[in-house]
Amino acid sequence: KFADKFPHRFYDVGIAEQHAVTFAAGLATQSLIPVVAIYSTFTQRAYDQIIHDVCLQKLPVVFALDRGGLVGEDGSTHHGVFDYSFLRSIPNMVVMAPKDENELQHMLKTAVQCLSPASVRYPRGNGVGTPLDDAPAALELGKGEILITGSDLAVFAIGSTVYPAMKAASALSQEGISITVINARFVKPLDEELFCATALSLKRVITIEENVLPGGFGSAVLELFERKGIRDVTVKRLGIRDEFVEHGTQQELRRLHGLDEEGIIEAARQMMHE
Repeated sequence: KFADKFPHRFYDVGIAEQHAVTFAAGLATQSLIPVVAIYSTFTQRAYDQIIHDVCLQKLPVVFALDRGGLVGEDGSTHHGVFDYSFLRSIPNMVVMAPKDENELQHMLKTAVQCLSPASVRYPRGNGVGTPLDDAPAALELGKGEILITGSDLAVFAIGSTVYPAMKAASALSQEGISITVINARFVKPLDEELFCATALSLKRVITIEENVLPGGFGSAVLELFERKGIRDVTVKRLGIRDEFVEHGTQQELRRLHGLDEEGIIEAARQMMHE
């Protein structure tokens, strides 16, 4: 649709991901703001170009990463479970993930306006059915949102894990367990004030992400707590273990790795028991 409407603003470079990123960097040096749309898993092929051609020069290139997280029947080569880790380690990069299709349009607006390298990852499949606002509006960089307020423990969720976290909180309330659910929105920069205040208040935190645990969103939260000297908080990270994910449906794989509603419920129960 975009190519039909804006034929002179659309370039299909095939599967030449390294070229796509360097080409975008060149456009960005000429006062354009290019959007590079690549599957998360294939963005890995252009890692050198992201670092040297884009981020080192702090060029305003937007990375729209499709199939972020578990992709199901696309197979083990297509799971996009590394981008949080390999992008957040790069200076000047903003890393975002929306909870639904409405937040996605706002994050794209944010990425285009922030004048910095920025990534927005979104999952394979349909949106959750959230109505879209009439116009996209830029979000404040590094600001999350409290969706549910509870008194026993907090769940810091990012991207496609937010709605399962909300469902888990609703189910746990029937058991007398009161959960705070925070939509992080940003992997980098983190909402340091919100995360630290919540952790110090509740003392129990679960992080959840459709990304590998090494170097991911949960690791970023732990690094934040270390940097701020927060030591008396129990943290449990839910995500993909240090292994490759096999073939299976998204539902099967999320259940297998404890990233669905039941996985969050079980983690919360264990934390309360401990």
